[in-house]
Amino acid sequence: MRPKPAPRFLLVVIIAVYVTIGTLYASFTPAWQVPDEPAHYNYVRALAEGRGLPVIEPGDYDQAYLSRLTTEKFPPQLSVDAVEYEDHQPPLYYVLATPVYLLFDGALLPLRLLSVLFGAALLTVAYGAVRAIFPARPDLALMTGAFIAFIPQHVAMTAGVENDALAELVMGTALWALAAYVGGKRERPWPIGLLLAAALLTKMTIYAILGVAVIAVMIRWRQERRTWQWAVGQLAWMFVPALLLSAPWFTRNGLVYGWPDLTGAAQHNQVVEGQMRSSEYLALHGWDGLLSRMARWTFQSFWGQFGWMGVVLPTRIYWALALLSAVLLAGFLWWLFDKQRPRLNEPQRAASLLLLASCLFILLEYLGYNLTFLQHQGRYLFPALIPIGAAAALGLRKLADVLPKQARPWTLIAIFAGLAAFDVYCLYRFIIPALTR
Repeated sequence: MRPKPAPRFLLVVIIAVYVTIGTLYASFTPAWQVPDEPAHYNYVRALAEGRGLPVIEPGDYDQAYLSRLTTEKFPPQLSVDAVEYEDHQPPLYYVLATPVYLLFDGALLPLRLLSVLFGAALLTVAYGAVRAIFPARPDLALMTGAFIAFIPQHVAMTAGVENDALAELVMGTALWALAAYVGGKRERPWPIGLLLAAALLTKMTIYAILGVAVIAVMIRWRQERRTWQWAVGQLAWMFVPALLLSAPWFTRNGLVYGWPDLTGAAQHNQVVEGQMRSSEYLALHGWDGLLSRMARWTFQSFWGQFGWMGVVLPTRIYWALALLSAVLLAGFLWWLFDKQRPRLNEPQRAASLLLLASCLFILLEYLGYNLTFLQHQGRYLFPALIPIGAAAALGLRKLADVLPKQARPWTLIAIFAGLAAFDVYCLYRFIIPALTR
């Protein structure tokens, strides 16, 4: 019998394929045609030019000019230097990107490839997190990584200059650490505090991890019948380092934007005048129009709605993706309610609860953001890709059990190879033709 490939070898293969496809996206997606890319780039440039941390202020967002840029496909005669509406973002990604900017004299491709590198690291983290929960099931960890690797929209986003890829990496690493925490006996979880600090300094969309950390402590407190003093001490070991390390950033924001706008979010909301509000859309189209748009655009842009949401795939492709999503959901529900499957042990149940909590928190953040702005973009759900990918892997593996044993691995390989090929197809068939001047 031919020996099975080692899981780590297969993970390397998945990462290599992802990096190859991500490099193609980074190389051939026209400049600035990743959402918000010019604004993120200008933040890095401000640091590289020694101008210090930028301040978001009126004039950084011009809806009419931005619409002209996207409509005319960013012609070279129209400068993007004034597109600076991401200046309120936490600084960690931009600090890490600044040496790349300086080393390559501000070239766009190396900065995009830095995001691809973060995306590759995310696959390793996703594998590690799921493997920590299901140590005897490396196939689930591999499928989770492959699912995340080959979502076309995710590939497109992690091939641009933006802080999303680093945010997902930090979120995933913290989830991995917390999953290990609820299954272990560590009494001094200060390394988790460092990850929480990184989250606070990377992007507000992953602040949900703070709530997940609290739940992790509560799980340990209940399972081990600890005292309240113990729980408070554990939270202190996590949150004191996080707050101390991030305090200079929040203090600076309070001094610049005024108290209590410690994140600059309130200033950002004032600056982006002209951006469509959900209340405006609701007044024009009613609840039916708003909710149907939210459902349709969120689904489409989770899988693939490229550029600045302007490159829409043919309807038949979205129907195929809807069928795939329904099949994966059905498989997961089958696994979840199957009374014949092996029961999860206590650490697995605890870690699974953390994944569920992180997914729900990210969903609530998404819905909360859309209470103000009309931002039906599925990419805002990507910080929850590890729990989503794990659910997809469980569902797919459950469905594969109905196949003959020898056919199962080849069927799974064919599915993910098909998704990888679909990524390349989207790039050359839709993205490049639609976004090239």
